[in-house]
Amino acid sequence: MSFSDVFKSSFLENVTSVSVLDMVIAIVLAFAIGVFIFLVYKKTYQGVMYSSSFGVTLVALTMITTLVILAVTSNVVLSLGMVGALSIVRFRAAIKEPLEIAFLFWSIGVGIVLAAGMIPLAVFGSIIIGIILLVFVNKKSYLMPYIVVVNCTGHDAEVKATEFIKSKTDKFVVKSKSAQKGNLELNIEVRLKEDNTDFVNELADMEGVNSAVLVSYNGEYMG
Repeated sequence: MSFSDVFKSSFLENVTSVSVLDMVIAIVLAFAIGVFIFLVYKKTYQGVMYSSSFGVTLVALTMITTLVILAVTSNVVLSLGMVGALSIVRFRAAIKEPLEIAFLFWSIGVGIVLAAGMIPLAVFGSIIIGIILLVFVNKKSYLMPYIVVVNCTGHDAEVKATEFIKSKTDKFVVKSKSAQKGNLELNIEVRLKEDNTDFVNELADMEGVNSAVLVSYNGEYMG
């Protein structure tokens, strides 16, 4: 075997199995769609503390997935090795919001579809998904559930407060009630009739009501 035969291996032949133009197009589109996913995530984020690093991760994940799938589709042997390598990787990053899972799968899915050459599906599919998320996630705030925390002095004040809250809201569900001598505290899930929280001021001014607090509620309750 001569020196030149060493460099005529299948390894070097596989380097040119994906053209440079295809690689450039796939990476550029992956970056563009990744940025679009990042902007949709930023626009629809409703958590307490926004993490810009997660948005950057979505862009990077789209591009990395594209690179990996481009390599896998060009070589069957490499694809088997990639499966073995990824099987030992463990991701332990905490997911703060359930919607973040959808964005992660969106980024990975776009990377796979782009590397497979289905550019129209990746572009138009991402646009449709982005529009759906923007429409359904960014609903008006008064459609979101809230918790009203009412602290009152006794049964009569409780009855007046609950009747007042019922008249000002569309939904009324008592989540918890704690009672001490001369003091009652109610946690009530409500949905507002309109984007107006002034009724809390009136509730706090009622006789027998010590305090009234309105807080955003994610719909999950552990009682």
